[in-house]
Amino acid sequence: MKRLTTVLALLAAALGLSGCATRTYVDDKVAVVNQRVDEVDNNAKQNIRRLDAQIGLMDTTLKAHEEQIAAAQKTAQEALERAVAAGKLSEGKMLYEVVLSDDHFKFAPDSDKLSKESMAALDTFARQLKAENKGAYVEIQGHTDSRGEAPHNDKLGERRAMAVYHYLHTKTGLPLHRMNVISYGESRPVASNMTEAGRKQNRRVVLVVLK
Repeated sequence: MKRLTTVLALLAAALGLSGCATRTYVDDKVAVVNQRVDEVDNNAKQNIRRLDAQIGLMDTTLKAHEEQIAAAQKTAQEALERAVAAGKLSEGKMLYEVVLSDDHFKFAPDSDKLSKESMAALDTFARQLKAENKGAYVEIQGHTDSRGEAPHNDKLGERRAMAVYHYLHTKTGLPLHRMNVISYGESRPVASNMTEAGRKQNRRVVLVVLK
């Protein structure tokens, strides 16, 4: 009888130990699973953030492309209007020309920004044109002195002529299709470039009015 009791006690102890081992095993497995779930969750959140960033970048790129297309279309339209105007100007008869020299039509060195004197002169020109030759065409010629490289002066003459072109359209209402721009750079001086007085005369914008 005593021996049976001892055996039962040993069995109970063994069962108890087995139950503890089983619970520890399960707890360890649950901890591993929870860790994996957390890793998956973190990876998913990181992937979502990356996708959001990529979508944002794509939206920005798309907007930039749309703006570039719009700008290109505008430039193409202006180029077409200028080409049509150039064709008409080449067939036109000159009525008169207005020379806006550096004495009163001042540009800062290497600048295409219009001064107050320049704007006032253009306002006067536009009023006269509308009053006397409303349907006329205007060729805007940009000229420079000889200081600097010739290619640079060609660009500078064009920039200054374009500044006049845009001012006459946006501020005085002259139609774009009735104006054309050309740059002669330093190639057509009207005075010697050896003196400051001569260079002032050569820094000019000429407005040629054609019928």
